[in-house]
Amino acid sequence: MGLFNKQERAGAPTKRDALSRRGSAELATKTFSVTIGALETALLKEFPAADAEPWDRTGLLVGERALPVTKVAVALDATVEAIAEAHAIGANLLVTHHPAYLDAPGTFAPEASAAACPGAEVWAAIRHQVALMDFHTALDVSPRAARVLPGMLGLKFTGKFAEPLATSRRKGYGQLCEVPANGEAPETLSRLAARATAVFGRAPRVWGDPEAPVRRAVTCTGSAGDTGKAALAAGADVIICGEMKYHSALELSQAGLAVIELGHDVSELPLAAVLAEALMGAGVPDERIVMIDQSENWWYPEAVRV
Repeated sequence: MGLFNKQERAGAPTKRDALSRRGSAELATKTFSVTIGALETALLKEFPAADAEPWDRTGLLVGERALPVTKVAVALDATVEAIAEAHAIGANLLVTHHPAYLDAPGTFAPEASAAACPGAEVWAAIRHQVALMDFHTALDVSPRAARVLPGMLGLKFTGKFAEPLATSRRKGYGQLCEVPANGEAPETLSRLAARATAVFGRAPRVWGDPEAPVRRAVTCTGSAGDTGKAALAAGADVIICGEMKYHSALELSQAGLAVIELGHDVSELPLAAVLAEALMGAGVPDERIVMIDQSENWWYPEAVRV
């Protein structure tokens, strides 16, 4: 004890100092501190509101910017069910692709969905203290989103768009892609459609000759809108999209542009992973991000012998 006290008086490192330093190092944990508003600002740099369509909603829809983020839930749609699930896992922020609303709700009530009350999601968000944030069309045209469908389907994205943004040729709708050949022969529509079935686990609806060669494709998440005509004008053989109106698909296929409809949500569910990547890039630790599975909203009936 006397020696220990002499070392302390002389200012020399002691066993007590060493234990103290080691303990603090072992007990120290990485802290995460960011407000909802600061996170919105960081994500808007990645998906600027200026890139979104004029009718769209971008950024924080419901919530208090000054509150610290506890955990972030990520989903395609801000449904009442998704908001409740976010709350259950301890998240106070739900980041989605689709906005909870486009036209501001006129009524608010504790209902199961907006079909019963336009403001049902807003009511649920306030009740559960879960902020709502989305990036929709700003995400659709982003460089991050442009790589998704081409990468999943094994297509070569050329870096060009059927409908580039007026403000940036690096952003836009409809990724122009080259379709790799099948050996010495070009790929066929039927084989490309079968690849989509294998990748997404859902059979798409296909317009066009199954044996038609496809050398150039345009990919488009969600509703194709005018991108179909732009793909035809760009000389594409096929457009792979979330959905397309019947008459548009009929007219385009008869004009020589095949159509592979994946399903609106099927084509966009991978964008939730893009949002998760952007959140991590904004400094949110991986363990603070939780993906909400919305892949089973609908189903195909099995063939049943009766």
